[in-house]
Amino acid sequence: MKKPIEVFSEWALNGKDKGMEKNHANPVEEMLNFITKERNEIGNEFSFLDLGCGNGWVVRKMLKEKLCNKAVGIDGSINMITNAKAFNDNCKYIVGDLEEIELQQKFDVIHSMEVLYYIDEPADLLEKIAKFWLAENGRLIIGIDRYFENQESHSWDTDVGTKMHLKSEHEWVEMFKAAGFKQVSSWRANVNDSWAGTLVISAN
Repeated sequence: MKKPIEVFSEWALNGKDKGMEKNHANPVEEMLNFITKERNEIGNEFSFLDLGCGNGWVVRKMLKEKLCNKAVGIDGSINMITNAKAFNDNCKYIVGDLEEIELQQKFDVIHSMEVLYYIDEPADLLEKIAKFWLAENGRLIIGIDRYFENQESHSWDTDVGTKMHLKSEHEWVEMFKAAGFKQVSSWRANVNDSWAGTLVISAN
């Protein structure tokens, strides 16, 4: 099997990053609406970090929010970051392995869509986010399409040809709690007759 970074790098070259943006648009919109509503109620400017940002579409979207004063995206694929930087906007993009990278600041909002189950040790990454990356009173929100209750996702590792974790909703939620987050909630976004929905987990 290929490493996830190899798969995503190929997708970036083949233009599949645009397809990812299209396919994830609805659940991400729901997640971002949740974030912006909360931040608007707080009323303070906030910084935003997207883990596994791909071509940067979520980062660019968030920087348009009036209270967002900084938007940063990290991705392990240099090809994805090259695509992101091609937009020549005011966003900042970093090439880096999420399990190894060290950040120099904390962020008020941390978002990630369809990344966590590709990580070798997702529990360790969540613990790092809780301890070092998320600011006090900050918000972490993560979208996961591959989980046990979503039967359609069970074959994705074979279909794509890369390693992926497969955990139940309960197992994912408990992992967030074990990482040190005090308040953890979950729901399914973009549910319809043919799709179990994106598992959204929010924590602070």
